[in-house]
Amino acid sequence: MNSDTKSKGIVVFSGGSAANNLVDVFKVVRENKKCHLSYVIPISDNGGSSSELIRVFGGPGRTNTRDILNVLLIVDRHWRRENLGRLVRLIPDDPDHDDSEKAAIKVFFNHRLPKDRAKAKEEWLQIVEADHVLWANISSARKELIRSFLALINFEILKRLRPSSTFDFSGASIGNLFLTGARLFSNSFESAIYLLSSICSVPIHTSVLPAVNTNFTHHISAGLSNGTVITGQNNISHPSISTALDTALLSSSALAEAETEFHDKIEDANLPGSLPTLRKQYISFSKTEEEDLPARIERIWYINPYGQEIRLSANPRVISDLNSAQAIIYSIGSLYTSIIPSIILKGIGEAIANPSIRYKILILNSTNDRETGPTSKPYSALDFIAAIAKAGAESRASAVNTPTDKFAYTSYVTHLIHLAGPGTPQVDKEQLEKLGIETIRVYGRRVEGEAFARYDEKALIQALEVTLGKRDPRAERTRRNTLEG
Repeated sequence: MNSDTKSKGIVVFSGGSAANNLVDVFKVVRENKKCHLSYVIPISDNGGSSSELIRVFGGPGRTNTRDILNVLLIVDRHWRRENLGRLVRLIPDDPDHDDSEKAAIKVFFNHRLPKDRAKAKEEWLQIVEADHVLWANISSARKELIRSFLALINFEILKRLRPSSTFDFSGASIGNLFLTGARLFSNSFESAIYLLSSICSVPIHTSVLPAVNTNFTHHISAGLSNGTVITGQNNISHPSISTALDTALLSSSALAEAETEFHDKIEDANLPGSLPTLRKQYISFSKTEEEDLPARIERIWYINPYGQEIRLSANPRVISDLNSAQAIIYSIGSLYTSIIPSIILKGIGEAIANPSIRYKILILNSTNDRETGPTSKPYSALDFIAAIAKAGAESRASAVNTPTDKFAYTSYVTHLIHLAGPGTPQVDKEQLEKLGIETIRVYGRRVEGEAFARYDEKALIQALEVTLGKRDPRAERTRRNTLEG
């Protein structure tokens, strides 16, 4: 067995573009611990260009988008940008792997088609027909393998063409389309990820695991403290601008029924009678112009296409990796749409609460977003921890009778790493210590034009290694400049 797989592994609960900035951090920690690293990605995203793939083909949400691409391809600094797919970031810097081909593969899978619908379709056909500059420097063997799955998804799109439903390529990710083609061919999303990993020569010591291994689409709903229910990940996190029709539908069941009938006339992957809000295209939305939620989120749950609550079991591979983990890390990202949808799955709470896992580390967001507001009452660090503990307890609903209490927090979070400064969530160190949770403050860095601080990679690596028990004497000499434990 490889020495990197002998030690107990590290499992990262991740998702969303925020966590992409920390991929290199987790890579260094894994290398120093000489262990396996697993990323667990939620499958409930229904926004962006993947909403069109979900509408036409069904299948999992977030895991067939940029999040996998961002984990599986490790990029050099000059290739990095905010929307890099995590899979693409795990391509190793292998001296035996031609640099020009490595760079070409990174660019190819990260490429997005134009936002203009006509131009997007035109460019897509150029790619499928191998008449595009993106294919330059990709070897013939790899090109024909990749192109075969692009041709397959193109055929499936044509096969599903109806007078009432045509596919919109606007802003579509090439990596997204490839993974969907591979999933349809193999009937397994994990197999599609494995294929992309193989093409990209991703080492076996790093895995990207969908929280649920499924060919079906699964959505979430959020219940607010004022009784409001919001359906669909995109509406919870990044709602589109409401139309006059949407506003009317809130107060008119007759109009809601009419909209359902309208969508039923469109032949796509959605079952007749399913909720209209789950059938809309959410290709365009804003992450910056968001209104506060009217009340705090109290609970997240999975629903079927008709809005009824369902309980899903976690991917067995995720459970297996948790059972052999030395540490769990909750990465930065949207709390209720990126992290908690994975934790509430059956089997996850029990696995996380296993006392043999010594380190359960929450890397606290540097600022509150729409999900952890409202601005009048922003979440504190304890609120984040309580939400995770409650989700873990709900996952174990058959094993525990009470949702959670303060004494159960350390079953799910034992350590907190956080930033300090204007806009950061409040951290009451003494209160957390009484609950048995150790806190480590690290200093961040400011990016011009941004109102919040970002984690400094070196400081975060140091904090994680100190927490996990690796104390580098050289790092100890500078610890007071970066850490406050």
